[in-house]
Amino acid sequence: MTNRRDFLKKAGVVTAAAGASALAAPAVHAQSSPIRWRLQTYAGPALAEFVVKGMVDDFNKAANGQMEIELFFADQLVPTGELFRAMQRGTIDMVQSDDDSIAAPVDISVFGGYFPFGTRYSLDVPVLFEQYGLKEIWEEAYGEVEGVKWLSAGSWDPCNFATKEPINSLADLKGKRIFTFPTAGRFLTRFGIVPVTLPWEDVEVALQTGELDGIAWSGITEDYTVGWADVTNYFLTNNISGAWCGSFFANQEKYDELPDHLKTLLKLAMDSSHYFRQQWYWGGEAKLRVNGDKLKLTTIPEEEWATVEAEAIKFWDEIAATSERTARVVKIFREYNDVMAKAGKPYRYT
Repeated sequence: MTNRRDFLKKAGVVTAAAGASALAAPAVHAQSSPIRWRLQTYAGPALAEFVVKGMVDDFNKAANGQMEIELFFADQLVPTGELFRAMQRGTIDMVQSDDDSIAAPVDISVFGGYFPFGTRYSLDVPVLFEQYGLKEIWEEAYGEVEGVKWLSAGSWDPCNFATKEPINSLADLKGKRIFTFPTAGRFLTRFGIVPVTLPWEDVEVALQTGELDGIAWSGITEDYTVGWADVTNYFLTNNISGAWCGSFFANQEKYDELPDHLKTLLKLAMDSSHYFRQQWYWGGEAKLRVNGDKLKLTTIPEEEWATVEAEAIKFWDEIAATSERTARVVKIFREYNDVMAKAGKPYRYT
């Protein structure tokens, strides 16, 4: 009988403890709920598959239930031009785009996207940021803007023209309605081009209806990937920039709330994304020029194209005059390109 009483007492203690655990379960569950972020990219679904989806999938898997990023495509939640403000408000937690397209309210936004002849090859972008001081300048500039954290910059593809009619000289560009980036479009008006701004998803239809004569948005890899090679006929091998410069950004408050290990994981995922794009674009540009069967290649003679490069240097001077900080960036571009030119092959061939 004594043993039975002892057993019942112990059982009651265990039952009470189990009941307490059951009551506490919702609180424990709430604490373990994953952090959820919404990321919107500049890219449509077909392109996002290569430029950002892998990074999101890998991060979500490695976060092991502690955090989850939900991916949205170009203009899906807000128009691309409103992304910066939406991120400041917390409507979107993270953005992948160039500074120029999202109308970032910083003087250096003109260097995002395609800054004319600032780069020749995709490796130029990470070297400029990691070895020549652009990283610190970007951190400085965005540190002056409330609510947004600049995270990381990387390179994409070069900026070539894909058009419905052949371009064999600068004269052929005059009057052409071209979909391009804000700063690139501002520069290209010097050659008679009419820049056109449209939602990304409307570009293919605009090429079919004649609203656009062509695009200066990407290299040949994207033309094939997103379907633009199906509605244009020619690809101009001359480019106005060797690599698009894009970045990841986040809402400052949401970023500050992340534990350090998730911040580190996010950095590793972004770095992995930058690396993937390096090889995907570099290989794709060459392969499709040689083996692609949809676009006929054309080229403006080097001596004529040199006038475009010379005009770009004047454009740099104009940008440098806008602020002390843009002057510092232009100085870095000059120093870097001077080093590359003096280094010779394979860094620079001309």
